Amino acid sequence: MKDLYRLARTAVWLAFFGATYQELKKPDAERTWHGKVAGVVPYDFRLPTFERLREAYWNPDSDQIFSDRVFGVGWAVNIPVAARRVAALVDQYADASRSLRGPKKKRVSSRGSE
Repeated sequence: MKDLYRLARTAVWLAFFGATYQELKKPDAERTWHGKVAGVVPYDFRLPTFERLREAYWNPDSDQIFSDRVFGVGWAVNIPVAARRVAALVDQYADASRSLRGPKKKRVSSRGSE
């Protein structure tokens, strides 16, 4: 588990330095401080705004679970969409397990009728 954590941490640092290098090699006038490292990993080093925070973390109208992170490197989790997907998976699991158990049988009391 420690190895996986170290690998993830190394990947984040590489993406951070890659994004910084990508911006610094541009002329001053062309630096936007947001984009994608290697065309895949999003980065944004601009000051966050409330609108961008809401769009990234609370956008129930979207169908995407992951969006570009508001500040830093990587992705943000759209909480309402993730919650909907988890609820759908739980419902699906509950329905499947109910159908596997079969119909409920009536329990007979061990005391019987006295």
